[in-house]
Amino acid sequence: MAETEALPERESMEFDVVIVGAGPAGLAAAIRLKQIANEKGEELSLVVLEKGSEVGAHILSGAVIDPVAIDKLLPEWREEDTPIKTAVTADHFLVLGPAGSMRLPNFMMPKLMNNHGNYVVSLGNVCRWLAEKAEALGVEVYPGFAAAEVLYDERGTVVGVATGDMGIGRDGKPNANYTPGVELRGKYVLIGEGARGSLAKQLIAKFDLDKDSDFPKFGIGIKELWEIDPEKHRPGLVQHTFGWPLDNKTGGGSFLYHLEDNQVAVGFVVHLNYENPHLSPFDEFQRFKTHPAIRDTFEGGKRISYGARAITEGGYQSVPKLSFPGGLIIGCSAGFVNVPRIKGSHNAMLSGMIAAEHVFDALAEGKTNAELTAFDTAWRESEIGEDLRKVRNAKPLWSKFGTVIGIALGGLDMWTNELFGISFFGTMKHGKPDSKTLKPASECKPIAYPKPDGVVSFDKLSSVFLSNTNHEEDQPVHLKVKDMDLQKKSEHDVFDGPSNRYCPAGVYEWVEEGEDAPKFQINAQNCVHCKTCDIKDPNQNITWTVPEGAGGPNYPNM
Repeated sequence: MAETEALPERESMEFDVVIVGAGPAGLAAAIRLKQIANEKGEELSLVVLEKGSEVGAHILSGAVIDPVAIDKLLPEWREEDTPIKTAVTADHFLVLGPAGSMRLPNFMMPKLMNNHGNYVVSLGNVCRWLAEKAEALGVEVYPGFAAAEVLYDERGTVVGVATGDMGIGRDGKPNANYTPGVELRGKYVLIGEGARGSLAKQLIAKFDLDKDSDFPKFGIGIKELWEIDPEKHRPGLVQHTFGWPLDNKTGGGSFLYHLEDNQVAVGFVVHLNYENPHLSPFDEFQRFKTHPAIRDTFEGGKRISYGARAITEGGYQSVPKLSFPGGLIIGCSAGFVNVPRIKGSHNAMLSGMIAAEHVFDALAEGKTNAELTAFDTAWRESEIGEDLRKVRNAKPLWSKFGTVIGIALGGLDMWTNELFGISFFGTMKHGKPDSKTLKPASECKPIAYPKPDGVVSFDKLSSVFLSNTNHEEDQPVHLKVKDMDLQKKSEHDVFDGPSNRYCPAGVYEWVEEGEDAPKFQINAQNCVHCKTCDIKDPNQNITWTVPEGAGGPNYPNM
């Protein structure tokens, strides 16, 4: 495109409600809004934007779901053909040592940890099903549209979002394929981007929404989907472990869920408040699968897919104010994951439904682009608040006392909350953000990881290949480094380049050869949109932004 040629202007579309993110929260909000409108005989226009190439393409979760929200939203779902097929049949908790394991008796576990009545699912497929439900009600769902900008009016009120321009070259200039972004304006905007959403992050900062909440906390969840030997398959088996290969100071653990069709979802979570910059969550996961109690499940099987995603772990005390002028933050963008249960989709859906009711009521009263502050009280008084309040100290106790003592105290705290509605610990603080927990490399012991065997353990690049990740190569790098000098002086010289290890996709490298060495190289085309860099960089010097719409992973069944 010639530089003198005038660029086309952005189009603008008007809706009653604009929803960012076709995850459980956004789709539940859309369905509930349409349900209420139909009950009242009202016309309501709404759109759901999804940055993935299709709904579900970027959805990654364990997942064992509590059906409480689906029961409320779509009470007839059990009579239909849905992707929610495999009920939990067995619940195992294991403590792993280097060579052996010990199963904890189920009666020791607080009642809320019981998975009876829950289902093992592909959350991506659940979202695809929810999108069909939404579209059948008249919701417009736009996959491949990445919301890149918040739109404000002259008062600073949120009035919509804009998608990113397409066809911008790596040099920042429009090329022959240039297409301007689209403005989607609404009377209310709901932000449901998932953990560490880029627009939610901006809104929290602009409106100081976190001034009265604790630091947000995160983990990184790395997951694979396997097809295993039918003789080893136990549909509905749910197994969680903690302990090896992580040391007592490093929080985390595994999940292993048997779905239908001889498939097993296996994953590993590492809390991002770890201290040793030499630690690699990806390699800890690969090493975990070699444990004698785990390996046999996968030998003779085939790895089908791979992915990674940040998980919100701050819980009750870390949820910021969620209302801002013109909209609400919902779902995992808000931080509604119950960490001990490793579940968040039920709370995400419930938050979308509560948000829908508040938005509809405001529209019915003729209020547009208002600040719906009642939502902040409503979620805390709902099932979401009840669910999160009981477990509010599990994460800080684990962080403060380590795995063995921390989990024991966390279990005691959950029992007292469950039985008596009280906690001996009150409401504990998290201490510091995850970006501030790394120690200098010189103070930590290097970790020697075994080479992958190609049977149950693998390297990063072959893993990223299975995520079907794709980005248009001629586009600006969507991972923004604010200060390259700081990256060299601190991330490299002090912490020995932990970005190369905390990233599960091989995006970041320190090239130590050549005349400009060491050089910070960003392989943005590998990015699986996990957001770990935005969270864990010790100087908060890396900012994750959305690439062109439809870029990123394409998870088929995660």
